[in-house]
Amino acid sequence: MNDILMEAEMRMTSSIENMEKRFLNIRAGRANPAILDKVMVSYYGSDTPLKQLATISIPEARQLMIKPFDRSCLGAIEKGVYEADIGLTPNNNGEVIILNIPALTEETRKEYVKQAKTIAEEAKIALRNIRQDANNDIKKLEIPEDDKEAGQEDVQELINKYNKIVDEKFKEKENELMSV
Repeated sequence: MNDILMEAEMRMTSSIENMEKRFLNIRAGRANPAILDKVMVSYYGSDTPLKQLATISIPEARQLMIKPFDRSCLGAIEKGVYEADIGLTPNNNGEVIILNIPALTEETRKEYVKQAKTIAEEAKIALRNIRQDANNDIKKLEIPEDDKEAGQEDVQELINKYNKIVDEKFKEKENELMSV
């Protein structure tokens, strides 16, 4: 019984972590190096993550600076940023690439909140699936009915706890997105 609960809790925790990672990809109008996580650069014939080719810094609140370790790959990095389709235009000055992050309009903010809500909803669906699996595993156990019911109540307490965490994380992201 404890094994089932522990496994369910571990899976729920990883669902929350996955949701938080996906939240990072939603821009809030401020510079965040995580925006560039999915940028791949064709470097000597193989796709390489941008993080392995350059340092990424934040010189200003709404600006990212990419300084490559090897200046000869500036063009390839610039092309990689274009192809990643992250909505930012790279400015290459021969030394570094500057990405200016535009201020968000009210409409864009609302669209990002919708995206965050969808991600939070998907996390809740994952939690419900985990609860279903745990309850099915408990039903298969050869134990008294009272113990099975107690186990299912424990699983329900777990899902209530994690649903609350999802709601709190979504509220935080919503506030971050809607604050100007």
